[in-house]
Amino acid sequence: MALWKDTNSSGSGFASGSVPAPPARDAAPNVAPLPETQRRPGRGGAEAKESIIAAGLTLEGKINGTGHVRVAGRFKGDVHIDGTLTLDPGARIEGHVKAAAVIVGGELLGNIVDAEQVDLREGGRIEGDIKAGSFTVASGARMRGKVEFGWDRASSADADALTESVITGTV
Repeated sequence: MALWKDTNSSGSGFASGSVPAPPARDAAPNVAPLPETQRRPGRGGAEAKESIIAAGLTLEGKINGTGHVRVAGRFKGDVHIDGTLTLDPGARIEGHVKAAAVIVGGELLGNIVDAEQVDLREGGRIEGDIKAGSFTVASGARMRGKVEFGWDRASSADADALTESVITGTV
């Protein structure tokens, strides 16, 4: 049965005005979207769309692309997006993350690299290293790992090269 009114056939589909509205998505506590000034446009200059891994859903694989991703369920694999990754309370990701912004209200087991901003919200938990432009931690959050923040990419590359030369003794 079609969920739309098919004008080419008779009797199938919903009558005009009787199509049920999509269910309202409950806002997750403690996790708010990024302010307009921190949102990044998608391809073509339009606002990037948000993809959702719903609560109760478990996926395994790899996420690549442009846009925002909200995880309310569980995901095992690496995430590489040009947008915002949001983990709702109760959500879990096992894998490495590379995203423009990362908001953690759930649990992340893996490293975060090259993020412009990382927000670890109340009740959020990260087990892994973080390399970001800015890092915000709320009261009640937990983290185990190494954090580097406040460095731009050029300074970070210079510091990595200097560290490597000190280790090899070629200063």
